[in-house]
Amino acid sequence: MNTTNLIGKNGRISVRMMTLTALLSAISTVVMLFEFPLPFAPNFYRLDLSEIVVAIGAFTLGPVAGVTIELLKNLLNLLINGTSTAGVGEFANFAIGCAFIIPASVIYRKTNSFKGALIGLAVGTLSLVVVGSLMNYYLLIPLYAKAFNAPIDAFVQMGNAINKSIVDLKTLVLFATAPFNLVKGIVASVATLVSYKKLSAVLHK
Repeated sequence: MNTTNLIGKNGRISVRMMTLTALLSAISTVVMLFEFPLPFAPNFYRLDLSEIVVAIGAFTLGPVAGVTIELLKNLLNLLINGTSTAGVGEFANFAIGCAFIIPASVIYRKTNSFKGALIGLAVGTLSLVVVGSLMNYYLLIPLYAKAFNAPIDAFVQMGNAINKSIVDLKTLVLFATAPFNLVKGIVASVATLVSYKKLSAVLHK
């Protein structure tokens, strides 16, 4: 979808583009409220479907708008619900969400075809898994441990209660974090492919 009609002749962002960005941010915030665990991952990993809305926004309006929607979604969620993780969960959602939508929307914008969307979403899903795993191992789980004033082993034990193969931080990431993000990326990708064309037509009216 060409986004030039959403940019003013002087190169400035149009009021329409700002309105759509705000609208999609609000919708993704509402969708983010509905989250659920997956059976193979500890309860602190909870799946929400807000990345579908963000991905549609990024495909329709471009990568910068996608990142903006991702940021506003998490800021609005902080304002509405507060945080139980000292902001770590919201930061994680934003950073890992960007790892998905940026490569997906950049590739799609260059090709502007179904094949480009498919490739972009596949690359975005791979990026989501890799970046999410590395961030959880080196940054996020240690930050969660500090936020909850608990040892990292407490999170490992939560994983072990579900999967006996989880015995340390590395296996927690391998058997819980990576599969969780893979499912998240696949679900968001399939839903985006199915709904994007119809929804983008509505957004451009």
